[in-house]
Amino acid sequence: MGELDRIEDGDLAWLRRCVDLAWAARERGDHPFGSVVVTADGRSVEGMNTVVTRRDPTGHAETNVVRAAAEVLDESELAGATLYTSTEPCAMCSGAIYWSGIPRVVFALSEAGLRGIVAEQEGVPTLSLPSREVFARGGRPVTVVGPTELPEAASVHDGFWT
Repeated sequence: MGELDRIEDGDLAWLRRCVDLAWAARERGDHPFGSVVVTADGRSVEGMNTVVTRRDPTGHAETNVVRAAAEVLDESELAGATLYTSTEPCAMCSGAIYWSGIPRVVFALSEAGLRGIVAEQEGVPTLSLPSREVFARGGRPVTVVGPTELPEAASVHDGFWT
């Protein structure tokens, strides 16, 4: 394993912040997901799920944080950043991360773990395509770290999807 493909000092604190954002999203009526982009020099941009409140099926925390980060960070800053997220990015979000140029993703709850909690959203089965598989089809490497043992990343979903 290389230096970037394992949990580093500070990663858990950022993942916990993502879970805090997931709780905030849930409390306002959105799906419980949160993400943060952190630059090499420690600046951060935060995002939460907005699927319900903005009536936007693409309003996942990761796509929202990629959009927000791209507004305030230049290409070189994105190319040195890490995207942290409470739950493994779906295929759509993985595509957005790939196209942003962000080279490292760290997540807590895996897609498989989420599927164990919610098999369907409003009658639609979840998409079973791990982020590593999406990134593996790209022309540049994206390092993926996760799942990470963080029980609160699963507990933010307790009772939400039923």
